[in-house]
Amino acid sequence: MPHAEIKYTDGLSIDPQALLAQIESRILAHDDGAGACKGRAIKIEDFHHRHIDIKVALLVKPHRDAAFSQALLADLRASLLPLIPKPSFFSLEVTYSGPFYITEELVE
Repeated sequence: MPHAEIKYTDGLSIDPQALLAQIESRILAHDDGAGACKGRAIKIEDFHHRHIDIKVALLVKPHRDAAFSQALLADLRASLLPLIPKPSFFSLEVTYSGPFYITEELVE
């Protein structure tokens, strides 16, 4: 299950739900078996310069190679940039969780 974390400065008028939905959509377009993308957005009140920092983390899989990662990164960038107000600084990273990472759904 992928994860997305958005950190953005106060005063940057964004729609976190739209960004998170777009991230999930783009991941699934590249890997339809990825599943739902858990996401959260954190507004930062104390900052220096308006910016948004987006991190997308996936589990390591054989098909998620350098070509996959570059294509996903480019697609995320192209689809997210129109949703980010200007002027601002924009950071985006696709990362992979290591072998000692656990994620699971807890149900009753």
